[in-house]
Amino acid sequence: MKFVDEASVRAEAGNGGKGHVSFRREKYIPFGGPDGGDGGDGGSVYLQGTEALNTLIDMRFNRFLRADHGQKGMSRNCTGRSGEDLIVPVPLGTIVYDDGTDELIGDVTSEGQKLLVAAGGFHGLGNARYKSSTNRAPRQFSPGSEGEHRVLRLELKVLADVGTLGLPNAGKSSLIRAISSAQPKVANYPFTTLHPSLGVVRADELRSFVIADIPGIIEGAAEGAGLGNLFLRHLARNNLLLHVVDVEPYESDLDPVSAAKAAIVEIEKWGGDLAKKTRWLVLNKIDLLPEEEIDSYSKMIVDELAWTGPVFNVSAMKKTGTKALVHAIMDYLDQQKALQLEKEREGENELDDNF
Repeated sequence: MKFVDEASVRAEAGNGGKGHVSFRREKYIPFGGPDGGDGGDGGSVYLQGTEALNTLIDMRFNRFLRADHGQKGMSRNCTGRSGEDLIVPVPLGTIVYDDGTDELIGDVTSEGQKLLVAAGGFHGLGNARYKSSTNRAPRQFSPGSEGEHRVLRLELKVLADVGTLGLPNAGKSSLIRAISSAQPKVANYPFTTLHPSLGVVRADELRSFVIADIPGIIEGAAEGAGLGNLFLRHLARNNLLLHVVDVEPYESDLDPVSAAKAAIVEIEKWGGDLAKKTRWLVLNKIDLLPEEEIDSYSKMIVDELAWTGPVFNVSAMKKTGTKALVHAIMDYLDQQKALQLEKEREGENELDDNF
């Protein structure tokens, strides 16, 4: 299925029902007073996160999201029925903007999270609400307010702990297949991967993380070349980036060092915090090198790149070095979670000290 990570829809909340004007009329009670009930509230439009979806393709075929209107009030102080809320499932990682103002409405990141995108109108008041000692037979009522109408721009950023970065044919998809249960397409031609795919990697029985296979980056991607910056945004969600470099490029004019530098240039041009994210260098396809040359060749690449972070020599095809890579990633992610919890506790303690 084609990956869809952008969509535009119109959300229309329901209007509030108008209040009712009526007077109590019963046998032996000729002047019973006002008994017009209030209208019902209009239904609201919500987006709800679900792990069951991984694209926004449903929004391409359902561009209008409408909630029910509130029912008008009735006599005998009966309130009108409120409009039913419309709850629309969206994949985790969906960011919602008001397309007219570019206002960020919210970010759906967890299962079951509900995000209000269009509020329903408030109910109108019946004439019974206007009764007073000086106004015993009011004929006033209020109409319900209109529900919000908005054009929404939805953007999906893949939620994963780890993302792959590199030029086409670097072996990113092969690496995902080697360490996870995901089965992205693998072939010996550029742009085999056309949409991001997620894989769950189990370091052991109780520890796992999610890795994203992102389509390859080419020179000029930040300006829209090739697949453009359409998928660079997905890397912004990742805690760790694996910069995968092919040590023996297949029919490429770029050597491993030039290929690595080309990808680095693109993420730096794209801006944001992407270039500041933690990156590890993964030298792939070492099975194509003589065993006695692997260490010296990888050292040459590291020295020319002036790389100071962790470096891993792997063969995704033969699963050489992949186990060590998986455990190193898991230990790093556990460490980051522990640091985050510690920061949160320190923040809570500071709040307690202020009170």
